[in-house]
Amino acid sequence: MTSDKKQTTLTDANFQKEVLENSQPVLVDFWADWCGPCHMVAPAIEEVAADFEGRAKVGKLDVDANGKIAGQYGIRSIPAILLFKDGQVVDQVLGVAPKSELTNKLNDLIQNGEKVKKQTQYN
Repeated sequence: MTSDKKQTTLTDANFQKEVLENSQPVLVDFWADWCGPCHMVAPAIEEVAADFEGRAKVGKLDVDANGKIAGQYGIRSIPAILLFKDGQVVDQVLGVAPKSELTNKLNDLIQNGEKVKKQTQYN
C-alpha cells in the first residue's frame, strides 16, 4: 500500500489476514494490468477507498499474480468486485460499475450488516 492510496494490495499470502479475518466490511477488486475495463473502474475504486477509510477496507488483487485466490472464488471474468463481511462473500459486482453502486453496497453492509448474497452485473 502506497502512502497516497487508501486501498490495500492483496495477495495470496495476505488475503486471509486482510480480508477473511477483518472485522470491517471488505471490497475486493479482482483485476489485471492488461484488462481495459479494470483500468476504467480503477478511479472509482480509489475514490471509494478514500471515502470509506476507517469504515471499510478496499483492496485490489491482481489475478495474474495471485491465481490461487482468484481460482478459489471462481473469478473467470474481470473486473470482478466481491464484498466480504465476517469472512464471507455477501455481494458481488461484475463489470465496470459506477462509484455510486459500490458506495451503496458498502453503505448497506456498514449500516445493515447485510448478509444476503447478491450479484450485480454491468456490461
